[in-house]
Amino acid sequence: MAAIVFDDFSYAYDGTTKALDGIRLEVAKGSFTVVAGPSGAGKTTLCLAACGAVPHYFGGSMAGAVRVAGVDTAAGSMGDIAAHVGTVLEDYESQLVTMTVAEEVAFTLENRGMKHETIARRIGEVLAQVGLAGLEDREVGALSGGQKQRLAIAAVLATRPGILVLDEPASALDPEGAEELYALLAGLNRETGMALLVVEHDLARVLAYADQMVVLAGGRVACQGRPEDVLPAMWRQPGLAAMVPPLWQIKLGLEEKLDESFAAWRNEEEAAAELGGFIAARRRGGEKSA
Repeated sequence: MAAIVFDDFSYAYDGTTKALDGIRLEVAKGSFTVVAGPSGAGKTTLCLAACGAVPHYFGGSMAGAVRVAGVDTAAGSMGDIAAHVGTVLEDYESQLVTMTVAEEVAFTLENRGMKHETIARRIGEVLAQVGLAGLEDREVGALSGGQKQRLAIAAVLATRPGILVLDEPASALDPEGAEELYALLAGLNRETGMALLVVEHDLARVLAYADQMVVLAGGRVACQGRPEDVLPAMWRQPGLAAMVPPLWQIKLGLEEKLDESFAAWRNEEEAAAELGGFIAARRRGGEKSA
């Protein structure tokens, strides 16, 4: 059973203009799926549909279905869905409702009737995971934007969901903080088998981790699949080419110019190693022909 299935799913907030149109998408258990696309493509709506807020909270009209861990989101309650999926939306501050860091993490766990000892242990574990250890008594209002975003993620992780949906989770972080966050998420994905559905506009941040990319345009899926298949497809579409990570813009540009094929680079180190070997081989070939 897949973690999330969008089965020919369409949705309109006002009943007429479709925010999503005929979405067919499967997020496998344990996958790290990244969603990208231009502004207004439907990325946030996709997240809202995955957590059941669409249609339960926003109303509107829909066709098709979304199933989360086998639960039909239209037929199941928000509680049924929340048992499987944790969500951190782009407006993460709206999810913070208590006075202190520890209280924020404890809030949902207390509502689920967990024992005090379990809650205390979970608080320590997740705050350490997101880099907020030692700030248990800090007032939420005194945190930086990046710390608040990490706290929102920690509060969701404390419930130990099998699926985590994040809309632009690094939006309030500097480059170093974004790198640390995605390394954390990738570690959770790898170690726990948690499925991730992540909206990210800067694909360079997730290039090392994603095993599936989905690109939306105009509410439809423009392309989806493995990064090594999706990025070339984006490169060939004028409206999407600028979103290709710089590393892959170099790779694809060189392949066109040199009529060569390079590996599916995940980082600059892989690129440098292959290009170094390629240049050395070309030089050796030139010396032999001379």
